[in-house]
Amino acid sequence: MYEQISANKRKTIVLVVLAVVFLGAIGYAVGLLWFSGPVGLVVAGAIAITMSLSSYFYGDRMVLASSHAKEVSAEQEPRLHNVVEGLAIAAGVPKPRVYIVPESAPNAFATGRDPEHSSIAVTQGLLDTMNRVELEGVIGHEMSHVQDRDILVGTVVATLVGAAILLSEFVMRFWWFGGIGGGRRSSNNNSSGGGGLELVLFAVGFLLLVLAPILGQLIKLSVSRNREYLADAQGAMLTRYPPGLISALEKIRDAPHAMRGANNATAHLWLDQPTRMPGSGNASTMEKLFSTHPPIQERIKRLQEM
Repeated sequence: MYEQISANKRKTIVLVVLAVVFLGAIGYAVGLLWFSGPVGLVVAGAIAITMSLSSYFYGDRMVLASSHAKEVSAEQEPRLHNVVEGLAIAAGVPKPRVYIVPESAPNAFATGRDPEHSSIAVTQGLLDTMNRVELEGVIGHEMSHVQDRDILVGTVVATLVGAAILLSEFVMRFWWFGGIGGGRRSSNNNSSGGGGLELVLFAVGFLLLVLAPILGQLIKLSVSRNREYLADAQGAMLTRYPPGLISALEKIRDAPHAMRGANNATAHLWLDQPTRMPGSGNASTMEKLFSTHPPIQERIKRLQEM
C-alpha cells in the first residue's frame, strides 16, 4: 500500500510538471505563429498567473456556488459533523467547513486552498444512503485530499491546462478570421535562408494549437485519476477499515440516480465522476481514457487487496 501511495505521488508530480511544460509549449507555439517564441511564453505566463491567483483565493467559493452547496451547522447535521471532526483529528488537520449539496445521487467532494481554508461537501443522497461506517469511508477519502493538499493540486493543474486551452482557442479563432499569422508569414517569405525550418516550426506550432484541447484534457484527467487512487488508500488508512469505503463505493456504483447539476469544470473534484450514468457497469476503453475518475470497480478491487 505504501508503495502505491509513493508511486501515485511521483506520477502526480510528473503530471504537474507536464502541465507546466504544456502551457509553455502552447505559449511558444503562439509566439511562432504571431511574433516570436519568447513573446508567446510571456503571454502564456501572464494568463496562467492571473488564472492561478483567482483560483487560489476564490476557486473554492466558485465550486461550492456552482454545486449549490449550503453550509450546515452541527445542530442541523450532528452525525456528519461528528464524523468530519473525528477524521480531521485523525488526519491532524483543522476541521473543514461542512456543506450539503441538494442532489439525490450519492457523492462528495473537498475544496479549498489549504487545510486551514478547506470545505467538505456531501450530497443529500449520500447522507440518506450511507450508514456511519460507509460515511466515515467517504469522509476519510475526502479528508485525505485535504491532508495531502490535493485540493490545491487539482486547482493548479486545471488552471494551467485551462490557460493553455484558452490561449490556443483564442489564437485559433483569430486565425480563422485572418487576424494572426499574416505578418509573421510575410516576414518569413522576405527572409533569406532557413525557409524550410521556419515552415516546419510553423506546421508544428499550428498542430500543437489544434490538439491542445485534447492533450490538455488528458493531462488533467490523468492527474485526477492518480489522486483518486491515492485518496482511496489514505482514506482507508485514516478509518483503519477499508470495507467501509468499499461498501460506500458499491452503493455509489449501483445508485439509480444521476447528478442533475453535474458539469465538466468541477467533475474531477468529486468522489465519483458526477456525469457517469447511474448503475453503469465496467467502463469501456474510451471511458477509461476520458473519464475524470478511475473505473469504480478497479478502485474497489485495489481496496480489497489492502
